[in-house]
Formats: sequence, structure tokens, C-alpha cells
Amino acid sequence: MAPQRFREQYSQIQRSMPDVPLAIGPDDAGEFLYEKGVVLARDGEEARLVEDTVRRHFTTFAGLTADHVRRAGPETNRSGITRIQVADPGQGDGSGDPAVAGALRALREPEGRTGRRLVSRNHVVSIAVNACPGDEPVPVGAGAQPNPAAADDAHAGDGAVGVLVIDTGLMNDYRSYPLLARTRGDAQVEECGEDGVLRQYCGHGTFIAGLVAAVAPHTAITVRGTLNDAGAILESEFGEKLFEAVDQDGWPDVISLSAGTSNGRTDGLLGVDAFMRELRRQRTLLVAAAGNNSSATPFWPAAYADLPGFEDAVLSIGALRGDGDFGACFSNHGAWVKAYAPGERLTSALTGFETPVPYVYQHSTYDACRYGFGYACTCSHPPHTGVLSEEGGSGKPDQVMFEGLAQWSGTSFATPVVVGMVAAHMTARAETDPRKARQQLMDANGDVAEVRGANVPALVPAAWRPTPVVLPSART
Repeated sequence: MAPQRFREQYSQIQRSMPDVPLAIGPDDAGEFLYEKGVVLARDGEEARLVEDTVRRHFTTFAGLTADHVRRAGPETNRSGITRIQVADPGQGDGSGDPAVAGALRALREPEGRTGRRLVSRNHVVSIAVNACPGDEPVPVGAGAQPNPAAADDAHAGDGAVGVLVIDTGLMNDYRSYPLLARTRGDAQVEECGEDGVLRQYCGHGTFIAGLVAAVAPHTAITVRGTLNDAGAILESEFGEKLFEAVDQDGWPDVISLSAGTSNGRTDGLLGVDAFMRELRRQRTLLVAAAGNNSSATPFWPAAYADLPGFEDAVLSIGALRGDGDFGACFSNHGAWVKAYAPGERLTSALTGFETPVPYVYQHSTYDACRYGFGYACTCSHPPHTGVLSEEGGSGKPDQVMFEGLAQWSGTSFATPVVVGMVAAHMTARAETDPRKARQQLMDANGDVAEVRGANVPALVPAAWRPTPVVLPSART
């Protein structure tokens, strides 16, 4: 059965997408989520081939019916893919999807002949990833300062490095946080529920914009609310939304993306293939989070950094733990992760400073995901009581109030730290090419950290302050 953390991810994302039946895959292993009863194919002749091949396969094999095989959306769109329904998505639960598995098998022989993938699941691209750490963000005390601290570099107006953040939208009072006064973009949809409690992952995009602005004040930051549905979107929609985001204001210098998915493959996501090919033709640098599954499995789009032709266009970022010496326990890892940056217990703006917002830690139903590492990481040692409580807790969820700054952990936040470092390098060196700036930054960087026994590049801004690492034995 799927690990509990993926069961929780399934539950929370299914609540945010009530009209899209989801399944856990592959074969309930819990590596990713995808839309039940639907596969993806490229527009045109390939989509027709997939539809016809699946229909023939289902007619031949017992237990599968061709009655539901049909197009389930426009035959052409900007992302270049088509949804094909292969079963009634309302049948069964999230524990399996034999029709989609059968459709993938049906295309094995044609894929072997053509030498490339023709069909794919419709994965969920998400900032939630594994729903862990589950009790963050947490408010910080009065007088706390951002970490990384704001760099000593006044915003210079025209000529600022353009940064596009693909995330949740901005909180309504974000401009009351001084570092974000010049930031613009989409408003967060429905910040609070009817009970006045902050919606899950609200403030995520504001937090990320605050990190970019702290490391690189000389930036023009735009935040798009592409992931306003609890941080999740279907792969079939994601490519189209990425095109829409760059169409609004043109291709930026740098894109910050703290979302993705694994798919059990090493050749990318079919749904974003057209966007990634267009990105390769542009000058924009995509900096993408490597994911929080504590896994070496490629996580997309970040893992495009390891594919031929994308080395200069994509930079994949893992997270360092609080002391900066080692990889954070939750961070994905492997040769496809090209650099690591501080990502545990960072401090930035969750909201502005005008309206306190309550938040209840009730979005997870398991104790904690414990990776067995020898320090009190944010995954295994939640500081709050309630449904994520430690043994002996009251079981009553904590309610806290956010009045500006918060502390949060994940590769989600290591990513904008590196975005800021690239932008700051461009400003300091008068470099107009973000991909050259990326390479110059990597070449000049002498910092290393240890991740699973390997030395890796560590990109650490000068204004970042390490936090003490606590061993489990030291807890009371």
C-alpha cells in the first residue's frame, strides 16, 4: 500500500479537485497522483493512433471495455496534448486504475517502433508533493528578521532583473511588507474559509516572492497564481498555464517554480513538452524545485536539467538542512539535482502586516513522516500539538496567528533563494543573459555540502544565517 504521506497528499488534493477523480500510482506505490480514466497523447496523428490502439486492445482483452474510449477535450491546444478518456473515471476508488494501466500497455509495441513515448498518465503537478512537513508554516516571534536577511542593495528601478514566480497568488496586504512593495501579480483566490482559517498553502507564493526580494532587491517580481488550488494542477492544464503566464508580460529573465511531480520515467512530462521546447529556444532560465520526497527518482520539470539540450535552460535545486552542511532529510537528491541551497526553517513574509490571519494545523491526519535521519528535521519533529501531535499530545489542533513573517521548510524555498542569487549576480556583473549568469555563479561557487555521502554544490547567500541542528536525543 502507498506510504501514509502519499495517502494524505491524495486526500488533500482530492478535496481541492472534487470534480477530478484521482488515483495513486504506479500500482498504489505512492510515487505520484494522476487523473483516473484518462491518458494524454500529442495532438494530431499520435492522438488518433493512441485512441485507435487502445480501443482495439480493450476489445481483445477480457476485463476491459472499449465503450468509454473517446476524446475528452479539445483536439488541439497550445500545450500540444490531448486528453483521451479510456474508462469511466467515477468507477472504483483511488487505489488503482486498471484501464489506464491497460492503455499504457497497449502502446508499448508502437512506442518501441517509434522510439519515443506516445501516451502518458495525466499527472498532478503540485507544491504539496508528499504533504510533509505537515505542521509548517509557523509564525515567528515579534521582532524576528527574514532569513536570508535583506541584502544591502536598494531597488534601482528600470533595468531590474525580471523574475516570474509560478505559484499560489499574493496575499491581499502583501505590499505592506516593505520588500514586496514593488512586486505585482495575481491575488490569492479565497485566502480563508468560512471559518476564517487560512486555506492550505495560501501565502506560499508570497513567501517565495519575499525570499527572492530579500536575496536580490534589484528585481521586478511577478507572481502568477497558477497553483491556487491547494498548490496543485493537472499536467494537461499546466503546460497551457505556463504559456499563459509568459504571454502576459513576455519571457522573463528567470522563472521560479516550486512544484512538480515524478512519473516513473526519465524523459520528462508529456504535458509540458511543448513549453519546455519553447523555453529551450528562449533566453529565460527556469529554476525548479527538486521535490520533497527524500527520493532519487527524477522530479519534473526540475529533472530536465539532466536532459540533453536543457542543461543551460534549467537549474534544479535541492534543500540544505538548517546548518547548511548536509542535505535536508526531505530533499530529493541524485545526479539530476544540480545544486542545493538553504531550505530548512527559512523566514519570509507569509502575509503582509496589516491583517492578522489565523491558521489551524489540521490539514494532515498522520503523526509525521519519519525518514530515520539523525537530527530533528522539520518532517519528524513538529513543534505543534493537535492532529500532527507528538505522542501524548492533546489531539486538539493548534490555532496560531500570522502577522507577517513565518518560518517554512522545503525545496520550495531553496529554489527562490537560488533565483535571487542568479538575479543578484546579474545585477552585480551587469550580466544580461540569465543562463550565462547561472554558469558564472556555479563556476565561481566554492561552497559544498554533503548529500547522501556525496559532495554537491551548495549555493548559499551571504545574508543567510544557519540554524542549530538538534539531535533527537536532546529532546525532552
